[in-house]
Amino acid sequence: MDPFKSSSMSPSIKLPWLPVRTKMGWPRRGQIYVWITFTSLLLFFCVTLTFNGHVWKMFDSNMHLDEYDDANEGYGLRKLLEDPEARIERLRQEGLEKRLPQCIIIGVRKCGTRALLEFLDLHPNIKIADMEMHFFNKDENYDNGYEWYRKYMPFSTSKDITIEKTPRYFISESAPERIFRYNSSIKLIVIFRHPTTRVISDYSQVYENKLERNKSFEPFEKIVIDKRTGRVNTGYKAVRISMYYYHLTQWLLYFRRHQIHIVNGDNLIVNPLEEIKKVETFLGLDHAITDGNVYFNETRGFYCMKSGINQHCLGAQKGRKHPDIDPQVIRKLNNFYRPYNRKLFAMIGQKFDWD
Repeated sequence: MDPFKSSSMSPSIKLPWLPVRTKMGWPRRGQIYVWITFTSLLLFFCVTLTFNGHVWKMFDSNMHLDEYDDANEGYGLRKLLEDPEARIERLRQEGLEKRLPQCIIIGVRKCGTRALLEFLDLHPNIKIADMEMHFFNKDENYDNGYEWYRKYMPFSTSKDITIEKTPRYFISESAPERIFRYNSSIKLIVIFRHPTTRVISDYSQVYENKLERNKSFEPFEKIVIDKRTGRVNTGYKAVRISMYYYHLTQWLLYFRRHQIHIVNGDNLIVNPLEEIKKVETFLGLDHAITDGNVYFNETRGFYCMKSGINQHCLGAQKGRKHPDIDPQVIRKLNNFYRPYNRKLFAMIGQKFDWD
């Protein structure tokens, strides 16, 4: 009996997805498998393209709509397929809004600002902006206004604290006054690291980026020391950034000392929980981040984050090994920074072991 014939199917009807019978009989089994495979692949690509088109349209309409994943845990596929405007309206009905930051991490570059931000993200009442916004230090961003700034903030409740981080604010001439005009009572966080170590870290990042683009780059010693005078080259931007005293002076023209919390970046590396607890106190929050949220990763060589069964470490570009530096150059840098460090300690009423 012909398996493709039945009393309810007319012989004149041709099914496009079935192989056609020839005078020599039905195609071989291999040909049938080819048709089945081709049909399955075509169907898969059609479904994939349709689904991805919908998801891309959703993300394109609001590139930061997924910043509040924790608030939507459990919604699963519905969250992906939900209309963006409908989702925003639902979040607002649940008391969630995109709020302007009540706290800003203003610096310093290569002192551990990203690590600090991600550790703080473990707190249930801290919501972080993933991007460095450069709102208060770049005219083209600042001219867009506060509503432009707000739309890149995470969703939060009225009990939460939103934090934004842009390390370049610390050395910006315009940022202190602009932030003061935005919110004169805002809380600011700055993180300091040994100034010489920070310069080397700064150099290491730029050096590796140059190598990846096959560009040449002078050795650290030739950049940091002026060839003509033999002194520390203050024309090198990385050297100037580590002169913390001068930059912090500009912030204290607008903000009171109690509004600025200073994190010990060197201690954050070896004892992150101690520094995190100080920040929680500064923000007026309960100590919700515990030793169960922090663990030392033997492979990476530094502390990582843990929330429930989820573990997270900073990217591979973080914690990079520093190049070997001539000890005489290191001593020269330490001597150069020592008077500036003493002025800084007197200004902030806090001392670090940088000698």
